[in-house]
Amino acid sequence: MKTIKLLSVLFVFALASCSSVRVAADYDDNVDFNQYKTYAFFKDGIDKADISDLDKKRILRAVDEQFTKKGFTKSENPDFLINIFTKARQEVDVNSFNSGWGYGWGYGWSPFMWGGGYSNVYTSTQGTLYIDIIDAKKKEMIWQGVGTGVLTQDRDEKQALINEFVSKIVAQFPPEKNKR
Repeated sequence: MKTIKLLSVLFVFALASCSSVRVAADYDDNVDFNQYKTYAFFKDGIDKADISDLDKKRILRAVDEQFTKKGFTKSENPDFLINIFTKARQEVDVNSFNSGWGYGWGYGWSPFMWGGGYSNVYTSTQGTLYIDIIDAKKKEMIWQGVGTGVLTQDRDEKQALINEFVSKIVAQFPPEKNKR
């Protein structure tokens, strides 16, 4: 029985650790994204992001790196501005296992099912990163990318997770109809 419980716990942790960042993007259909070559960060918006300054720096470095890889240039007189904000929420997962009559390998008694049911409770923090692209001249949002996934507090894993969030979101920019 202990072996079955241990395997169940390991399986759930394995599933959680394999979970990936899910991304989506939305944009203004009337915008020609090919006109945008230079960018800057939207300081007023970024200052309002409700995360630590260290995590802001990590995110901004990752954003800077991804946009540079795509051929965009950072500028004092940009074509577009980049803003970020985040959300986080606690998730509670409860897994209940019943090893009583009528469950498992069929009806009847089994020595492997003695002891009734049990539950495992897991908590995690689900985080969402928003990256907004704002036309610098019109001051209008023209694109938004969103990434959602399970966060970590482990310092060594944090940068890798931030890089994954940012690279998957920025991969959606510019929209497919406007790829460079």
